[in-house]
Amino acid sequence: MTVLVTGSRGRVASTLIALLDAAGVKVTAASKDPASLSPPSGVGTAHCDLTDPTTFDTALAGVDAVFLYAEAAHIDTFAARARAAGVEHVVLLSSSSVLAPDAARNAIAAPHLAAERALSAAADAGAFEATHLQPGAFASNALQWSRALRSGQAPALPYPHAYGDPIHERDIAEAALAVLTEPRLRGSSYLLTGPESLDFTEQLAILAEVTGRPAPHTTPTPEEWKASVAGFIPEVFADALLAYWASHDGRPTPLTRTVEELTGHPARTFTTWASDHAAAFRP
Repeated sequence: MTVLVTGSRGRVASTLIALLDAAGVKVTAASKDPASLSPPSGVGTAHCDLTDPTTFDTALAGVDAVFLYAEAAHIDTFAARARAAGVEHVVLLSSSSVLAPDAARNAIAAPHLAAERALSAAADAGAFEATHLQPGAFASNALQWSRALRSGQAPALPYPHAYGDPIHERDIAEAALAVLTEPRLRGSSYLLTGPESLDFTEQLAILAEVTGRPAPHTTPTPEEWKASVAGFIPEVFADALLAYWASHDGRPTPLTRTVEELTGHPARTFTTWASDHAAAFRP
């Protein structure tokens, strides 16, 4: 089996590449900028820009399975070219946000939902099998606080008591490894969560304990926060984030044991993630 991993500069994809290689699975690391990749020795690279359909055919040649990031711009074309190339299985890195009632109208959820629907339609037509991984909050989202905490400043949290289910990127990668290498797991959707529901203040407290450094926060109004990020977060995404945080304010996130069911071990805690990334939060 040969697996094409798209978005190979990402944390999940790069971890998955190492896992596949260690398992003896032939893997190709794909990116829109393959020259920037540093895969394990012996792992090849490919140019695959999910916003540029002209790169699809060459990247898909000889590929049996694909780990796909949810870029919806040309998903129908990607599915068609994967079918033409003889791909047997596509594993989509989707999001639990697709399960929300307003997913089709939400700027964050909509691309994931569109990708899921396109791949499911292709699978229903006999093109290939499609598997959807739907993680909740990535633990690595906490890295957005790292610059402020390194400099002794306080991250701005308009909803400090918004809950999430932070999941370690390695658990997502190990779940992907399982569905790519176990045929019986193909063709389903898997809701992945971390083992704990934590609000932002609880996550900051864990970071403070792990790093031995203060991890304070400020609480701007949603309008103040939106104005402060206007230079680098488009308004539609800022609105989607604020709506998500508001809907989870004071409301613990339901958890699943899907990571354990797929990988054979419990999902890693946020404390484990913080220990693995402590250097990012220290000067």
